[in-house]
Amino acid sequence: MQWTDRIRQVKILLVIAAVVIAVVSLLVSHYLVRDLQREERAKMETWAEALQALNNADETTDLSLVLNVMQSNNTIPVIVLNDEGGIDDYRNISDTLHIEDYARRMVQAGDTIRIGSQLVCYDESIMLKRLTQWPYVQLGIVMIFVVVAIFALLSSKRAEQNKVWVGLSKETAHQLGTPISSLMAWVEILKENYPQDDLIPEMDKDVKRLERIAERFSKIGSLPEPVDASMNEVLVHVVDYMDRRTSKKVEMVCHVPDHDVIVKMNASLFEWVIENLCKNAVDAMEGTGRIVLTLTDADGRVVLEVQDNGKGIRKKDIKNVFTPGFTTKKRGWGLGLSLAKRIVEDYHHGRIFVKQSEVGVGTTFRIEMKK
Repeated sequence: MQWTDRIRQVKILLVIAAVVIAVVSLLVSHYLVRDLQREERAKMETWAEALQALNNADETTDLSLVLNVMQSNNTIPVIVLNDEGGIDDYRNISDTLHIEDYARRMVQAGDTIRIGSQLVCYDESIMLKRLTQWPYVQLGIVMIFVVVAIFALLSSKRAEQNKVWVGLSKETAHQLGTPISSLMAWVEILKENYPQDDLIPEMDKDVKRLERIAERFSKIGSLPEPVDASMNEVLVHVVDYMDRRTSKKVEMVCHVPDHDVIVKMNASLFEWVIENLCKNAVDAMEGTGRIVLTLTDADGRVVLEVQDNGKGIRKKDIKNVFTPGFTTKKRGWGLGLSLAKRIVEDYHHGRIFVKQSEVGVGTTFRIEMKK
């Protein structure tokens, strides 16, 4: 839970930093563009005055300064119109075929200077246009950086968490191996000495159950080869196991098709997933209630829903139920659902999610797999 909060805080800080950078960049660029617009306006006013001086010049007028001013404009597009709207002159225009439309847009934008009978129309220079567009390019770069940083942060931590969970699972399987072997030997001795005892077969079942659990833990982190298996049998095994080890006040109901639903899977790991969902449902119902498992087979996919009438999940917690370490129980590591998600999605390429949940009404988990 603490790591989830830390990740959320880091993401919020990255977004705030991106917004601050974007706002500062936009403000700085705005002031720069405004100053350059004023400077280009002043240049065009000087250019228009030089044009007027050229028009009013006589044979005795020294035009060297006027011509220097006229020729110094190499960046700002200019079109000079007469009273009839015709084009008298233009500079820095590359597309002369549409020059009249260009002049009309300049007039509509208000970028004009009147000198006698002529109207000087001008546009922003290419450099000014690029500077105007640059903040938005910069904003896009910042947003891409934030997205990549968040993705890298989540991926790095997810990889680290996976290593921790895999190591923990394999170490648990290793530690369970020795006592399970001893228990198996003691059960065999008890069978020889007390062959008529009805409790010994039940003990044997529990020891084999422990052996299966250790096997499941040992497979975490590896990619077990899926084989064709009956989903009906998996559900029957889970219901039988849960019925024997839960309160009689918990009713287990299983709806399956009449035919065997065959899916490529690792049956042992998939039983673990369903058991985990059922155990969480029992905890949510506090030992009293009803669990309904519904298996459907249609349109090339298999759907399993596990529904309970427990206390439900709060809306704000639904998105975190599969996060490693997240739990609403007083005791627990918060690993069950995260491992279930890994088994369903990474190993079996299916989907597991909370279909619906309402506080005080119950929760429905849904698993979808391709046939």
